[in-house]
Amino acid sequence: MDDPIADLLQKIAAQDRAAFRQIYSDAGSKLMGVLLRILGNRAEAEDALQEVFTRVWLRAARFDAAQGRGMTWLIALARNHAIDRLRARRDHSAEDGEMEAVADTTPRAETRLIARGEVRRINECFDTLEPDRATALRGAYLSGHSYQELASQFAVPLNTMRTWLRRSLQKMKECMDQ
Repeated sequence: MDDPIADLLQKIAAQDRAAFRQIYSDAGSKLMGVLLRILGNRAEAEDALQEVFTRVWLRAARFDAAQGRGMTWLIALARNHAIDRLRARRDHSAEDGEMEAVADTTPRAETRLIARGEVRRINECFDTLEPDRATALRGAYLSGHSYQELASQFAVPLNTMRTWLRRSLQKMKECMDQ
């Protein structure tokens, strides 16, 4: 059975940055949906998504294709991270002034630099798109707007919006692969 995510995870384990960009492109919106459903807060879900992809980069070698599919592993990673965040929320609001020892979960400097570089690259690729296409793409995949909402916002037919988004995603993929 073909599992493109598993193939990408194996490449990421070998520090393949192109594979990392591809897995972000292929799985980012799905993982964002999982995180958003669990955490219920877009800003926190966006932060969590960045942390999940940092973990993907650092832990890809732990993925065992014999144990399951790549997307399942990614979703489990995102789900577990979201649950950890929920637990941390409860711990912080537990009792008046009671402080518990908490491990430092701040990403290391190297991890933060890698993540910043990827964000910078994504933003550079967005800048290559026509402004209305970039806005529509951000609306669909970062803000969760439906195709119909975007078609109305930009006063274009629904199928035109679908074409915009499909072509814009393709241009983003090509840009990220460079």
